[in-house]
Amino acid sequence: MKLTAIREYRGRIRVITGLHIGAGDMEMHIGGTDNPVVKHPFTFEPYIPGSSLKGKVRSLMELKSGLMAFTDGKPLSINALGKASQDLKAYGEAIIKLFGTSGAEEEKLAQFGPSRLSFSDCMLAEEFREMARKGDVVLTEIKPENSINRIKGTAENPRFTERVPAGIEFSFYITMKVFDSDNPDDLENKFLEGLKLVEYDALGGSGSRGYGRVKFFFDDENLNRKFQDILVFHKK
Repeated sequence: MKLTAIREYRGRIRVITGLHIGAGDMEMHIGGTDNPVVKHPFTFEPYIPGSSLKGKVRSLMELKSGLMAFTDGKPLSINALGKASQDLKAYGEAIIKLFGTSGAEEEKLAQFGPSRLSFSDCMLAEEFREMARKGDVVLTEIKPENSINRIKGTAENPRFTERVPAGIEFSFYITMKVFDSDNPDDLENKFLEGLKLVEYDALGGSGSRGYGRVKFFFDDENLNRKFQDILVFHKK
């Protein structure tokens, strides 16, 4: 197995509805939010961790694959792939190649090689950083929420969630390693389908409550046209 190329994918992620990727900070500050978004430790600007984007793309591709019945809810593994029918295996093998598998399967991984995709953290796009410096945009908002008492009809349990507001853009940078045994165009097509699935679904938390709709735009015009034309599911 020989590395023959590394394909680069650069572009923007535009936030369409408020985005919440939690910082995991359980400490509640007086007058603040109890559910902050993840921020850069020096600049305090929100960003999208590469791990969050990678995990979302992979999980949606696994849902689409039909292989979840063999995983017990865990990430797709080579062992689980062995239980699947032949017609499901090809897509599953592409997922393993693109995203890898756990270290526990290291011996079996030799036939697939290392994971092809590498996701960088998606930092705030430069012009939005400049707009924020000038006070033209804000980079986070506080979204109040509560639950409704079904008998009294009153609001209870107020909570305050920090989000990146709609309209903010982040830069993404993803690379795909290509080995001499690969069909790179096929792997690329499946990866792009995975990104398109994120557009159909949501990124970050509370997607079922309207959060996290995003759109991807590639810097390469040809690739961007190809991506915008992707139709993952056939219309009936």
